[in-house]
Amino acid sequence: ASLLHLATASGNIDAVRALLTTGHPWNAVDANGWSAGEEARKGGFEEIYKFLVAEGARVEFLLSALGDDSASAAAPAPASAHPSNVGYLSRRLTYSEGKLLDSDNNAVMMGWEAPLMVLHARAIAPTPGLDVLNVGFGLGLIDEELQKLKPKTHTIIEAHPDVYAKMVADGWDKKDGVRIVFGRWQDVIYDIGVFDGIFFDTFGEYYDDLKAFHECVPNILRETGTYSYFNGLAGTNPFFHDVACTIAEADLSELGLTTRFEDIEMDTLGDDVWKGIKRAYWSLPLYRLPTCTFE
Repeated sequence: ASLLHLATASGNIDAVRALLTTGHPWNAVDANGWSAGEEARKGGFEEIYKFLVAEGARVEFLLSALGDDSASAAAPAPASAHPSNVGYLSRRLTYSEGKLLDSDNNAVMMGWEAPLMVLHARAIAPTPGLDVLNVGFGLGLIDEELQKLKPKTHTIIEAHPDVYAKMVADGWDKKDGVRIVFGRWQDVIYDIGVFDGIFFDTFGEYYDDLKAFHECVPNILRETGTYSYFNGLAGTNPFFHDVACTIAEADLSELGLTTRFEDIEMDTLGDDVWKGIKRAYWSLPLYRLPTCTFE
């Protein structure tokens, strides 16, 4: 355990402050991957926990401003829900028993996310007759729910050719009001109009990619609209997850968007869920569902 772990376990916030002031890394973990933040929560030291979350966000903002992501790259905090997959769009995808897998057995999307997609759909399309956008089709879970909510128009951006082919084979291109835009969101986002509701969930991208999309949102979301995204940021570590949520909330605030997180209790995902999957991307007991609006 690091000195920060020891100071945190003793509940000594002055020692914690002193260590961080002298350059001790906020995101240090022990041999078991246990962070100082988790140590604080375990000991019931909520003041220390909140201080560590704020310090983690502050350091990440500073590194971002300096254009230095070297420290972040080694920490789980800003990482996306899934492992980086530079060649994702050129890899073959397989639909299998409620899962979408790439050729390395990384899970692009899984069926256990379905209840969350119901809630995300209701968040961005609370009434019928709206113009909605989903970025990243995957298994089509949120798009199926959006269809039930009877939007006026339903635009889907999908970049992977295998997913696009599956969408066409399943008749999504023939559904009333549905428009499929085949391509990377980075290439098409400003050519598709404005929307009342927007959802974002892509594979193989880092937080910087999510942030880049967030910077587009004010230009494509109507003033009374709602934006949401799959919040899998650092989804296997509660402390790093809270830091990542704090960073995202602050970045969105800079863009004029107010973010509210609704805590959704999650069922435990057992080993059977991840059988055959290269890496589990979620293990937390709470899902913090974000809704972002202009206020």
